[in-house]
Amino acid sequence: MYLITQILIGILAGWLAGKIMRGRGFGLLGDLVVGIVGSLLGGFVFGLLGLYAYGLIGSIVIATGGAILLLYLIRLIR
Repeated sequence: MYLITQILIGILAGWLAGKIMRGRGFGLLGDLVVGIVGSLLGGFVFGLLGLYAYGLIGSIVIATGGAILLLYLIRLIR
């Protein structure tokens, strides 16, 4: 059940990051996949900074931050 919850949070984070980071996007499906990967990245980066989130809202904020960072890096390379 935990894995399904994390995937759903990643999908929501990808959608939010796609709305926040306007410009040339990857489409709905691409942004959702970036959100799932970005949620893992967000948890790692925020953990390195000593910031931790608890609860559903905290997880969504961390995942969205990671997805925004990943979208920024992908668009920078592109």
